[in-house]
Amino acid sequence: MTSTVPGSLVGRAGELELLDELLIEVRAERRGSSLLLRGEPGIGKTALLDATATKARDAGMRVLRVSGVEFESGIGYSTLHQLLHPLRAHADRLAPGHRAALHRLLGMGGTETDPLIVATAVLTLLEDVAAERPVLIVLDDVPWVDHDSAVVLGFVARRLAGAPILVLAAGRTCAESPFDQVRLPERQIGPLAEPAADALLERLHPDLAAAVRRRLITEAAGNPLALQELVGTLTDREHAGQDLLPDPPRLSRRLLDVYGAGIAGLPRRTRHLLLLAALESAAPLGTVRAAADGGVDDLEPAETAHLVRAGTVHDPLTFWHPLVRAALVQLSTPDERRAAHRALADALAGDPSRRVWHLAEAAAAPDEEVAMALQQTARAAQRCGSASAAVSALVRASELSPEPADRFRRLVEAASLASVTGPLGRATQLLAEARQVQDSPTGSVFTAAAVALGLIHAEGDIDTGHRLLAEALDRGADSTEASREWIDDTLSALLFVCEYGARRELWDLLDKTINRYEPDGVTPLRLCYDAITDPARPPYPVREGIIRTIEGLSCDAGSWHFTPLAYAALRVDALAPFRHAIRRMVDRERDGGAVSFVLSGLFMLGADSSYHGRWDEAEGLLREGLDLAVAHGYHLFEGQLLSHLAFLEAARGNVARCHALTDEITRWAAPRGVGLTQALVRQARTVAALGQGDFEEAYVQATLINPPGMPSPGIPARWMVMDLVEAAMRTGRADQARDHVAAAKREGIGRISPRTALITAGAAALAASDEEADALFQIALRSPESERWPFEQARIQLAYGEWLRRTRDTGRARLHLRAALETLDQLGAQPWAERARNELRATGVARAPQQPVARAQLTFQERQIATLAATGLTNKQIGERLFLSHRTVSAHLHRVFPKLGITSRAALTDALKTVTPDDRVNQPG
Repeated sequence: MTSTVPGSLVGRAGELELLDELLIEVRAERRGSSLLLRGEPGIGKTALLDATATKARDAGMRVLRVSGVEFESGIGYSTLHQLLHPLRAHADRLAPGHRAALHRLLGMGGTETDPLIVATAVLTLLEDVAAERPVLIVLDDVPWVDHDSAVVLGFVARRLAGAPILVLAAGRTCAESPFDQVRLPERQIGPLAEPAADALLERLHPDLAAAVRRRLITEAAGNPLALQELVGTLTDREHAGQDLLPDPPRLSRRLLDVYGAGIAGLPRRTRHLLLLAALESAAPLGTVRAAADGGVDDLEPAETAHLVRAGTVHDPLTFWHPLVRAALVQLSTPDERRAAHRALADALAGDPSRRVWHLAEAAAAPDEEVAMALQQTARAAQRCGSASAAVSALVRASELSPEPADRFRRLVEAASLASVTGPLGRATQLLAEARQVQDSPTGSVFTAAAVALGLIHAEGDIDTGHRLLAEALDRGADSTEASREWIDDTLSALLFVCEYGARRELWDLLDKTINRYEPDGVTPLRLCYDAITDPARPPYPVREGIIRTIEGLSCDAGSWHFTPLAYAALRVDALAPFRHAIRRMVDRERDGGAVSFVLSGLFMLGADSSYHGRWDEAEGLLREGLDLAVAHGYHLFEGQLLSHLAFLEAARGNVARCHALTDEITRWAAPRGVGLTQALVRQARTVAALGQGDFEEAYVQATLINPPGMPSPGIPARWMVMDLVEAAMRTGRADQARDHVAAAKREGIGRISPRTALITAGAAALAASDEEADALFQIALRSPESERWPFEQARIQLAYGEWLRRTRDTGRARLHLRAALETLDQLGAQPWAERARNELRATGVARAPQQPVARAQLTFQERQIATLAATGLTNKQIGERLFLSHRTVSAHLHRVFPKLGITSRAALTDALKTVTPDDRVNQPG
């Protein structure tokens, strides 16, 4: 359990509860006890002692506190002197023998030194003091308690049953102490669980980048001191996630004292062996020993010092804490590290990718052979999905490049990769370094794709990105250095720019260039181009070609090859069979891969879920992507994700929320000319207006995307034919509606996918005369796979039912209206469902079916959030508790309020009382 109460300890609810019980027992039952807290340095023992001491004082107890100090550990009774000094006035109330012993102990005269008399004197004094009010004795750092004091305190601790005295001590794991012989009851204080560690960092450093927070949690291994100190070693850019963190991490002086303790005293050969293991932590012990050319006994001193634990020769050496590895590296000299890397390179001759890393780290001067090998390793890492590792390899290759031109090219390649892996600031920094090395016309050829993608992802600067790519293609046409790989990368970047710009003048260059560079036949790039522009026109079935191409990819195909094709599949409504592959890509890329691929995957999954009517699932995926896009500075993705969230709000009837989101998106996208995002905004506003019956506004918004009679197979126009036609028919523009349907048929929009076939068929039925409408509605509802697109299908059923009621065929009208109502209720499309309900009543159904009680439709996460909000927590505090962003919490509450039939947080408590546990749906597990 993680506590979020201000001032409380995070993740220590169990320990605090135990300590509270001990305090209650001492105060209420007047019975003494003792407890020793054990744990590694920095784990939070002292914090628990502090919290307990504060509670004891607040409860009126007397608190006596002392900490063992190393330099006093050889002075007899030094700890007792510190502990009892506040009680010296009470010593005079004791019997003469005990008084003399305590005077001697406290330096107030007296001659008694017999340990038994001293011990009984101390016990008598404490019992006398405790008779006035209960006493808490706090002993911190017991390994440094001197022997004489430990004997006396152990004597006291074992005789407290009849006195209201609690002895609470703390000591380090594996640290021997004279106090160990006392055999007090013990409580092990373990590492913080990952959620608690995350909550602690979020509380102390809420602005810490999410990826940085995850890395620090791993390195700290649940140690609160390590978490806090590691943050202090970060630069501002590292803190913000703009620069990669060093591996292993830098340690503060305090952490170096903790995790480097004992290293300096090890034999030289043992330290060398441990350094090898620290620099190649995944290598089995046998490999490390081979590199060290050392014997088995070299590890004994380290194991005795509790620094490592050795398994078999086939297992890696285990450090007692990950930061011991960092301390070993930080305490070694540069010469020692280079020698260790050379030794590891020799031992890893059979593993070229690892060997070259060690050769690179061992190099003290530029070395083209090593740089070239590193570049090859980077490309292999990229193919395997380790894009972040590829960036690091290319940067190191550039540092080892003797020639400026080679260094330049490797930095540019690294920057291009970094624009995909994130954070985008890293790509910008690498490009700046490249320009310092070389800034020539040739340079613009190689930097164009990296610069353009970085500008567009971060700033949405479509026009500048397009200009850079156009110039690069012109120069590349005459350059012998323009490889096929460079051409593919540049054309792919240009396709990306044109899709997001969504302006005819941007496409002209790509239309010409793709025919110049692309070979005849169906290539992946050509498929992606056709899927975006006009999937119905090419002399081959684009949708089937995309499906076959994805199915033909090997199971280990890299994200670089898979993602563009997956996007193309989404554009032609063919993504569903490949959702498992996208989830696998997202999971793979989260760990050291490319942030942009994670964002792409979450966006594609969310959009596909929304198209198939799984709106709650869609929102969860889109909001997860939104949090990631904001954290890493991908503003273009941010706009895309918000646009689809706005569509969901529109379809649910949350018009105010839809308008707030679309206004926010437009303020960013319009000045930058991001046409695709603006079109998605208009689509959301069209749907919002249709749901509210504001058909004039819907017509205006839809025709801003495509004029009537001029439907486009582009995005999102291919999915909006029925929207425009319905708005036109409802505003008395029947001729325009029919012209639009006829043009859509000429353009072949219905051939793009089963979904567009359903939409165009539905539009034809809506625009038809009464003589033709019945047959056309039936044709539309018999469209193949129509049930896979429930929102579009339900809208056609609703329109058909409305037409049937108008033509007085009430029996058939009821059938279609009931089917529409059931689907729309399940979707949560409230305004459309209300239309269907009203139409049913108009057919003579006295009591139209009601939407299921909204309270019974709270998801598990919605109920969690609502329950926490009812306690008075803010959205930020709820987010900290559940590890969500405050924006995600806000969005959930916007859905919860109408489900519960309330309008404010103040009403949550009463509303939730009516929700029984059996009402909850979508429970985890």
